[in-house]
Amino acid sequence: MIEVKGVAKEFAGQVVLEAIDLQIADNEFFVLVGPSGSGKTTLLKLLNRLEDPDGGQILIDGQDTQAMDLRDLRLEMGYVLQKIALFPNLTVLENIELIPEMKGMAKDVRRQKARDWLDRVGMAADVYADRYPRELSGGEQQRVGILRALIGEPKVLLMDEPFSALDPITRRQLQDEMRDLQEKLDLTIVFVTHQMSEALYLGGRICIIKDGRVQQVDTPEGIQAQPANDFVAEFFEKRGDANGSFTDNL
Repeated sequence: MIEVKGVAKEFAGQVVLEAIDLQIADNEFFVLVGPSGSGKTTLLKLLNRLEDPDGGQILIDGQDTQAMDLRDLRLEMGYVLQKIALFPNLTVLENIELIPEMKGMAKDVRRQKARDWLDRVGMAADVYADRYPRELSGGEQQRVGILRALIGEPKVLLMDEPFSALDPITRRQLQDEMRDLQEKLDLTIVFVTHQMSEALYLGGRICIIKDGRVQQVDTPEGIQAQPANDFVAEFFEKRGDANGSFTDNL
């Protein structure tokens, strides 16, 4: 379980997060959604200490992340960005193998594991293993980035607007693949998006943030049935048709 207790963060004297309290259960698909500048990406970065809080605590399975070895903490958390930043001089297979290599996995074992993962997401290893990132489509690059994050068998996967630059068809394909993988692997996923439609489609629970404050945490059905305030209701209505209607997405 991830527990966020009274967490606050400022940059240059400007409050970005204010007294955030959250609990994220094991094996939960938890989505952070809000407008640009709401603090959701900062909160995500606090979970693996890319940023440190100015106040409050973040606990993972009861242990304060500030007391944990930073390298160990990050190796136990996969991290997927919008700009996947594959190493251009490494092949697809070599990119995927990076985390197992850092964990000391034998070369033959990690290589076979990487090939198995490629096959699993429909990128035949015999076809894609020796290609370079420049030879891949945007969706294929993103799949490789996700595999690179998953192959080390992290307890938690952090995803920061990973599909926002993709075309709608590829985006929906990857959304479906992530839902399937999360269920099969019993992963805890914390996913950031600015699109309410994506949050509703993916999230088991959704946290809506505005101006560094939590507005509502609930299931998609709960938010639809009873928005906590006018902002949530308006955000719901304004963002709902970004990638199709809510009826289509639920």
